[in-house]
This record gives sequence, C-alpha cells and structure tokens, in this order.
Amino acid sequence: MNAALGVGGGIAAYRSAELARALMERGMRVSVVMTRAAQEFITPLTFAALTGRKVITGLFDSTTPDATLASSVEHIAVARESDVLVIAPATADLIARMAAGIADDFLTTMYLAFTGPVVLAPAMNTSMWEHPATRANIETLRRRGHVVVGPGDGLLACGEVGPGRMAEPPAIADAVVAVLQPKRRDLEGETFLITAGPTQEPLDPVRYISNRSSGRMGYALAEAAAARGAKVTLIAGPVQLTDPPGVAVERVHTAVEMHDAVIRHLAASTVIVKAAAVADYHVANVPQQKLKKTAARLSVELDPTPDILAEVGTRKGDRLLIGFAAETDRLVDEARRKLATKHCDMVVGNLVGRDGTGFDAEDNEVTLVLSTGEVMPVERASKRAIADRILDEAMRLRLALHAAQH
Repeated sequence: MNAALGVGGGIAAYRSAELARALMERGMRVSVVMTRAAQEFITPLTFAALTGRKVITGLFDSTTPDATLASSVEHIAVARESDVLVIAPATADLIARMAAGIADDFLTTMYLAFTGPVVLAPAMNTSMWEHPATRANIETLRRRGHVVVGPGDGLLACGEVGPGRMAEPPAIADAVVAVLQPKRRDLEGETFLITAGPTQEPLDPVRYISNRSSGRMGYALAEAAAARGAKVTLIAGPVQLTDPPGVAVERVHTAVEMHDAVIRHLAASTVIVKAAAVADYHVANVPQQKLKKTAARLSVELDPTPDILAEVGTRKGDRLLIGFAAETDRLVDEARRKLATKHCDMVVGNLVGRDGTGFDAEDNEVTLVLSTGEVMPVERASKRAIADRILDEAMRLRLALHAAQH
C-alpha cells in the first residue's frame, strides 16, 4: 500500500516523523509532501532518511532545466499512485483551504486530484479548533467522507490546556489501516444504543461531581459500529469530542437524564453498550443558591443514582448487553461480579489510573469477560482498534448464544 503523508506547518510537524515510521511498520510505502511552513519546523532530510524516498516540498522544482514541466503534473502522478492521503498535522489553514477547494501549493493541488480515502489529524490552538469557522470546515470535510482523528486534549505548545493536540501517531496509523481494509458491513440490521463520557451531578448551581472520563471509548465504539453498517444512537455526557459520522447523538448531563434517554431508546435497540462512566451518587435536592465558603467543614448528603446497567439487564430480553468495569484492582473478579449481578452478556474491564490508557487517554488495554465463561485479554491499542475487537467478540458471542438456545 502507498500512503501520501502531507505535513502541515505546525509545531506538531515533528511528530509526523513518528507517524511516517508507524505507517511503514504497518507495511506501507510513504511519500511525504511538506508545505513551505512545515519546513520551518522539521527538515525534508529527516523524512527522506526515514522513508528512503524523495520528499516533495513545492509545486515547482527548478533543480533541472525540464523540472518545471515535470513538477507541474507531479501532483497528478502522486495522487494516482497513492492509496490513501494522510495529512498530519492538519492545521487550521490547511483545513480551511481544503474545505474551500483552494489549490495554491503541491499538497492542496494533490488533494483536489486525489480520489481515494483521506485521513486528517488536526492540530492547533484550542481557540482555533473551537472557532465556528474551523468547526464548519471540519464538518464539510467529514461530509466528503474524510476520516478525522483527534485532536486530543492536553497541554499545548502555546501553554493552554484543552483540545488541539495532534493524535498519537500509532492511533493515526491504526485509523489509516482501518480505512484501507475492505469495508465490513457485518452489523447491517443491528441497532446500537451506546453511552459515553461522564455525568455531572450538581452540588449547587455552579459546582458538580464528575470524573475523568473523556468519552473516547464510547465514541470509538459508535464510530466503529456505524462504519460497519449499524444504526447507532449515542447518548453522551459532557465531552469535548466531535460527533462520529453517521451517528445520532443525544447529549445529557446527569445520571437521571442518561437513565431516561437509555430507557426511551431501549425498545428500538438490538445491542446496548454501556461505556459511560456514570456517577454513582448525586445530591437529591440541589440548592437553588450557591453554597458559600466558610471556615467550617461542609457535609453533603449523597443519594445513589439510578443503576442504569442493572435496570437494562432486567429488561433486555434477547438484546445483547455489554457493560464496562473501570477498576483499580481485581479486574477480572469485579468484571465477573458485574456480569452476573447486572445480567450482562459481556463486560469490558480496564484498569484505570495507569499512564497512557483508560480514562482521558487515546489508547486502551482491556479484558473481555463473556457470559460463556471466556476471559480475553486485549493488548494495548488505539481505542478505535479496541472498539472493533469488542464488536468482533460481541457478534461472535451473539452467534454462540443463539446456537445454545437452539
């Protein structure tokens, strides 16, 4: 497979060298195209040394007498020989020019000539990412069928903290591999109900109880299920993520709101995936006024929130129910307990508190505990790759349960 890697002009350009290597490790030949601004952050020689191939740095090359004519049509040749176009980092400027169809350098000219799948990894300042113009441009590119990976949350080069970091190179490379694989439509006819993210339980009009869940795992599951042909409804708590393409998203804040939304959509669903990190406790009677700080200790009475998973387990009928267990120890034991007490068909267990996986991370490492008694460790991978593995085992489990009933 041939991948064209377009490198935009941002501080994240240095990480594109890691991406080039990750793509090559997955068996791809990589041709790098750099914008003029990208060359201010990393040299073409770095990519040439990594890939062993010529690095294209401009629309016109004047190194030989006849090069101008050759270079003027080279973007067509590169577009034709590439199976996928990856742009990382995709800066706000690049995204805007692509959305508008402006072709004023080699990369944007090649983009217009390219007819295959496009994968974008945005990277920019948080305010730029959240600007309405950028959001509109991203939606335009999504509607064209382009895959958008990230951006992630974290500390940015400008010193701000928030969304805008380029996704991890292995996660981008995994997304490229997924794009190039033959389209699987094995979930056509299925209706998925998926929950994602945290809930926010008010303490007063300005404070709330929540947790570190980013919603990425649930969003990855929704995106993967939709890509495989399922009809998907995603009920999401407060997260800073772009809606997956082809997915109906309903936003909630509290556990009670999530409970009501799940019950409302339950009857139409064939598979329920409870990936949300729902708060276990809430204030039943939230004060109407802000609690004032004093020197005295403050005690707050908390009541249990609705146990959504347990209620769905008693009402699921022949639907497939997948729960999640985020634990700090005794992972398999706790997953088995939840499997039995909540009447799940599968529980996805993951240890939280580790660097690089679980809550607020782009990767995950899980253990699948099935009602058939099987326990399947799944090694660390991007959450999208983990999502596909979960769906694979869910469909295999459904066949096994159906066979056992007949």
